[in-house]
Amino acid sequence: MINSDSPDILKEIVRVKKDRVSDAKKSIPITSLKNMVDPKYKPLNFAGALMGNGIRLIAEIKRASPSKGLFDPDIEAKDLASIYADNGAAAISVLTNEDHFRGSIDDLEVARSVTYPKGIPLLRKEFIFDPYQIYEAKAFGADAILLIVAMLDKNQIMEFMDIASSLWLQCLVEIHKESELEIAIECNADIIGINNRDLHTFKTDLIVTEQLAPLVPTGKVVVSESGISTKDDVVRMHKAGAGAILVGESLVRSGDPALSLKELT
Repeated sequence: MINSDSPDILKEIVRVKKDRVSDAKKSIPITSLKNMVDPKYKPLNFAGALMGNGIRLIAEIKRASPSKGLFDPDIEAKDLASIYADNGAAAISVLTNEDHFRGSIDDLEVARSVTYPKGIPLLRKEFIFDPYQIYEAKAFGADAILLIVAMLDKNQIMEFMDIASSLWLQCLVEIHKESELEIAIECNADIIGINNRDLHTFKTDLIVTEQLAPLVPTGKVVVSESGISTKDDVVRMHKAGAGAILVGESLVRSGDPALSLKELT
C-alpha cells in the first residue's frame, strides 16, 4: 500500500485517506466514474503547457497544510482558479485532500469549468495509492495526476502510470532525493517534480532543486516545488534547470493572489 520507510506524514495521510476512498467506492463505483467522463472535454496537454521560453508557473489551490495549518478555509476554488487563469498561470494544481489540506474532489470539477475554456490544464494534487483515485481524477476533470516516489514502489508507479496513460492523463512524478530520481527515470517519467520540502523534517531548501535538476535527463520537464515565494526564487530555480515551478502557499497567503502571480511571472 505504501512504503514502510515513507515519511510519517505520508503514512498518516494515507491512513486517513483509505477510509475516504473506501467510502467513495461505495458511493460511486469505478464503472460509474467511467460513465461520468464528459466526452466534450478533450484532454489538455499538461506537459506541453510547461514548455517554452522562460519558466512556467503552476498555481495551486490550497486552503491548508499539515505543517502550516490553515491558510484560508474560505477559498472558493472557482474564484481562485479564475484569478490564476487570468493572471499568468500555465497550469493549475488543485489539492483535493480533505482531512489534511481542506480540499475536495469537487474543487477539481468547479475549477475545470473555469480553466478548460481557456486551455489551462489541471493537476489533481492528491496522495494516490489506489487505482480508483486515478479514475476519479479523470471523471472530475483532471488532465494530470501526482505520483509520489516517497510513498510508492517502482511497480506501483509503473502500474499507475499505465492506468493514467490509458485515460489520457499525464503524471507528475515527485521526488526529493537522488535515489527517488533514479526510480522516476527508470519508470520513464516525462514530468519530474522536485519537492524542496523534506517530508521527514518539513524543512524547505531550494538547494534540493539545484542539486537534483542537473541530474535529470534532457527532454524531461522539471518542476520545482515548495519554498518559492519571490522573483529571486523563480530566477534561481530557472537557473538551476527547472522549466516550471509549483507555487501555492505564497499565493493564497498573499492577500492579492493576482498581483503575487504577476510578480512571479
